[in-house]
Amino acid sequence: MASIRILASLAILSSLAIADCECGYSIIMASDNRRYVFTDLFESDFIHLDIIDGAQDYGQYGWAPQAFNMSSEVARGPYGESYTPQNVISNNIAGDQMFSGPGAKTGDAGLQLVVKSEVEDDMVTGADVSTSDVYYFHGTFRAGIKVTDVPGTCSAFFWYRNDTQEIDMEFLSSEFNRSNSTFPVNLVLQSQESKDDGFDASKTRDFKKINLPFDPTVGFHDYRIDFLPDRVLFYADAELLTEMNGTGVPSTAGNLQLSHWSNGNAGWSQGPPSTDATTTVSYVKAYFNSSLESRQHDYETRCKNPSAPKAVCSIPDNNTTFFFSNSDNMAPNQTTYRENDGGQTRQWWLFPVAVALATSTWIA
Repeated sequence: MASIRILASLAILSSLAIADCECGYSIIMASDNRRYVFTDLFESDFIHLDIIDGAQDYGQYGWAPQAFNMSSEVARGPYGESYTPQNVISNNIAGDQMFSGPGAKTGDAGLQLVVKSEVEDDMVTGADVSTSDVYYFHGTFRAGIKVTDVPGTCSAFFWYRNDTQEIDMEFLSSEFNRSNSTFPVNLVLQSQESKDDGFDASKTRDFKKINLPFDPTVGFHDYRIDFLPDRVLFYADAELLTEMNGTGVPSTAGNLQLSHWSNGNAGWSQGPPSTDATTTVSYVKAYFNSSLESRQHDYETRCKNPSAPKAVCSIPDNNTTFFFSNSDNMAPNQTTYRENDGGQTRQWWLFPVAVALATSTWIA
């Protein structure tokens, strides 16, 4: 009789969501009122997370500071580009509930990406960090960024597979003009078409320069890329900037990157900067469909009833302090990173909890 009760209780539980968000995270597209659901999340609270902690393995927190050089010929500028982990600085705040103000290392709290003013060996040193996984397919990707006010650099938040499958949001600090409130952001799909034009995306249909309604150097703002199967949409502070579709939309998975660089190209970054320039990132939030087969299998295993209450969670817009991974029971079977948890925490508890609930409820 006890076994019958266990089976009955499991049948009831199978129709309910054991954990919130076990069937994913969703957005509603305003243009067609269609809901898009993404299976996985990756959230990084850079105000509290130290991704360059020397005690951790390379890429332990899901991000890897890059170290490489590009010659001036490859960089397509009068100077080459040199990327060093020393120009990536985790400037944290100790209090878990504090999300603004200076960090322990002075300056804005968050992940600081520095471009040096001094040219060494005909190269300008900058900063680049990328996700250590390359399985980010369709999804919505958001970053809180305060752009440098020092002219002569390019700050970028982008999705990347290769030089012909890339989605960029790029800020050229030399283009900012406070006297007439000109603060453009360059939105780009790097594609085969842009490659054929010598990687000058401005000559293609997949390039738009949009003036922001605010000064991006004064405070942090939420920048967002929605990568969907048939189009890419760009947002600032939850307001749609533009939409692109066609052959330039990537067709495979890639990774996420944050970079800050200069190579003196008069048509793009200009520079080098006259003083060291810092762009700061407060967070990255990624909600996406993984191309990894094991993650697809995990989703099929945990998501039994997507119509159950709270099985799919709506992603809030422009909420800088909210993280599903910081909330109880809202990141089931996801990999989460929290500094005050001592590093990486991976949650695989969903089905053991269901069995325990059934057993404790029905067996005395």
